[in-house]
Amino acid sequence: MLFKYSKLLLILLISVSILSCKEDKKAIEQTEVPFTKEGELTLYKTITDSTKVVIDIEIADTEYETQTGLMYRSSMKNNRGMLFIFDDVSERSFYMKNTKIPLDLIFINDNKTIVSFQKNAKPFDESSLPSNAPAKYVLEVNAGLVDTWKLSVGDSINYTK
Repeated sequence: MLFKYSKLLLILLISVSILSCKEDKKAIEQTEVPFTKEGELTLYKTITDSTKVVIDIEIADTEYETQTGLMYRSSMKNNRGMLFIFDDVSERSFYMKNTKIPLDLIFINDNKTIVSFQKNAKPFDESSLPSNAPAKYVLEVNAGLVDTWKLSVGDSINYTK
């Protein structure tokens, strides 16, 4: 009889251990990445050479920063953006993996002239968003701002750190 109860107790203990292990799984949560102002960027209209808009920027110039970009962020104010700075001039291709907010991508050559756009990039979309022209810089801003600011290929930028 004692053997019967000890066997039952052993089965019960094993069951509880297995269930408690399943409940101990930890959820991995991505924390919100705060905006850190690292400079200011000015957009100029080429035709009039007038200032179109000035925004605060974060700068992505390391491999980690260029790979991560604006991923994991829930929002961004319209007076902010992220400027990607590359060492060389080349055709670029971006995607929206793990990016929660729709963006406009502005591709800029080494003379700081806008060469192309990818407007209204969809959150989490892993489709390629090519520059279609050689670029040294890429500016990401909230979707719709390229049209709101009436930017055109040939307009230019300048930035300060």
